[in-house]
Amino acid sequence: MTVRITPYLNMEGNAREAIQFYKQAIGAEVLTIITYGDMPEMPNTFTDDLKNLVAHAKLRVGETELMFSDAPGGSTIEKGKQVTICISTNDVEKSKRIFEALRQDGQINIPFGETPFSPAFGDLTDKFGVTFQIFTESQN
Repeated sequence: MTVRITPYLNMEGNAREAIQFYKQAIGAEVLTIITYGDMPEMPNTFTDDLKNLVAHAKLRVGETELMFSDAPGGSTIEKGKQVTICISTNDVEKSKRIFEALRQDGQINIPFGETPFSPAFGDLTDKFGVTFQIFTESQN
């Protein structure tokens, strides 16, 4: 079982620009880009601009990774949430245990469950005000 900690950058509608910048500046390789329009549960009422925002992206930088997403609608990111910590595992039960442990006396931002980009994902702010995303790699 693998457990990794990855910085997760939350952008205000400019994730694609940031991804291109990091590709050129530090030689990042794009592994995944999923837009809000790619996600089946998103309402059909989204404009094309909103559908094209990045819901989840992963870049490789050397031996490490960076993850990105745009706030829906390009909204302003709350101070302290521009960069969060993503804990990745390749085991749903391990991810769930980590999520449950960190949520004690904290706040759940996105309930733990299946998403189009992960078999088990959740987002929470722990009792110290640190935001974590718990991400489970797909088992392909």
